[in-house]
Amino acid sequence: MDMNNNDILIRLRYALDLKDKEMVNIFKLGGIEVTREEVQKILTKTKDSYEEEFGSADDMDHDNIPCDNFMLESFLNGLIINNRGKQEPKPGQSESQPMMIKSNASVNNVLLKKLKIALTLTGEDMINILDDAGVVITKGELSALLRKEGHSNYRKCGDRYARNFLKGLGMRYRT
Repeated sequence: MDMNNNDILIRLRYALDLKDKEMVNIFKLGGIEVTREEVQKILTKTKDSYEEEFGSADDMDHDNIPCDNFMLESFLNGLIINNRGKQEPKPGQSESQPMMIKSNASVNNVLLKKLKIALTLTGEDMINILDDAGVVITKGELSALLRKEGHSNYRKCGDRYARNFLKGLGMRYRT
């Protein structure tokens, strides 16, 4: 089953035990104004992901707001600011960071990178979080997932790693 951005936010919210009000604030820090009601609609499973998981989607709520790549990355940027404080731009650097998610293929890689920063995780922490979820990964493999897209050793992060990383985060942060 492919994860979409709404699924990622649902899993991230669960893993970090975030309340609606905190989600609204994190979105705002990332530059997006949303209400609590809109957050709830973003956190509603989409018709596609519901059908994949449960079969017929006739009985589900169609009132969800799809989360695009810009919205997801803005939330992740807001999470970094929320947890670590706003970083002042270096001289000659623009106020806003360029968006790192270039396509749907890079969503999971950017997710791992930004969570590493937001939660002040080391590579070892990330390996342990994945291990908690039952996934064994080497330092070299993790390093390839965290590289910049286009780097010769860059490797696309599949849904399996992203899903299990979020699962491992939940195991770590909700105990």
